[in-house]
Amino acid sequence: MNVADTRKLPRADIDFTLVGLGCAQMGNLYRVTSYEESAGAFKAAWDSGIRYFDTAPFYGYTRSERRVGTMLTDLPRDSYVLSTKVGRVMTPDDTVGAEEDGYVQPLPFRPVYDYTYDGILRSFEMSQQRLGILKPDILYVHDIGRMTHGDQHEHYWNQLTDGGGFRALGKLREEGSTKAIGLGVNEWQAVRDAMQVFDIDVTMLAGRYTLLEQESLELMDDCARRGVGIVVAGPFNSGILAGNKKFNYAEAPADVLARVEALNAVCEEQGVRLQSAALQFPLAHPAVVTIVSGARTAEQINSNVSWFSETIPASFWSALRDRGLIAEGTPLPREAA
Repeated sequence: MNVADTRKLPRADIDFTLVGLGCAQMGNLYRVTSYEESAGAFKAAWDSGIRYFDTAPFYGYTRSERRVGTMLTDLPRDSYVLSTKVGRVMTPDDTVGAEEDGYVQPLPFRPVYDYTYDGILRSFEMSQQRLGILKPDILYVHDIGRMTHGDQHEHYWNQLTDGGGFRALGKLREEGSTKAIGLGVNEWQAVRDAMQVFDIDVTMLAGRYTLLEQESLELMDDCARRGVGIVVAGPFNSGILAGNKKFNYAEAPADVLARVEALNAVCEEQGVRLQSAALQFPLAHPAVVTIVSGARTAEQINSNVSWFSETIPASFWSALRDRGLIAEGTPLPREAA
């Protein structure tokens, strides 16, 4: 496979390269990332053939959108696919600290959750200005779900439904301000619930359909039947499948470490890199249109491209299934047409 190969979103005129670049690191996620590093990562991605870029107002408290905009606006608009997100309105606030929500030196704009009709439209207009791009191809509702909001989930869910958030997204799609709408979440259950009340085109699902976990398989199958595309983000599960011990943005528990060790054992037997398997695995599912991985530097981009292009023997995938390391019924790359 090649990162520049494409797949079409069933419900919209969007062709994704098989690999996209997630731009949270451009917002100083976990450490300061210089503009030069970000520009180098972008150039390496572009030179490799990657043409899908994902950002959000939340990343660096608007820093990522601003940086991505400077990198895209001089390029032909039909030469790339861009997604951003709604659900937080970035509000000027001089009390923003030196590190907030994992972002170092965030800009002085505090995120305020707002999934209402007016909140969605306001967030979209502000993103247009930061990006310098009138019509991002995709708008995702960012971080809606019970795990995210806890006791406040019903309140925010009602903003999307009764409060008109979904209606605002529908308006933007109908008037051509964006081509596709969906959710950008870590919780597959939120996608299931959204599909019961609104006609979404695509979902960015982070960390919930990976080589390490396939709990969302039933949802994935339903999306394939209904033509809802899945953008798989976080294919390394916060990094544990890329060589560190982080899982879901925290230290990995013992059972997860044991599962990774079992995956690694098969990799060593078959002469396969775990990172390569992690990047290639999700694309075997018919609902998946692209894989999005974050990268801070050109070197990281080049590593991802190399891992993605590695040839993996069918015997590797068979071994994973035979040892019960993949959920029953999960499509494997050897079976993908």
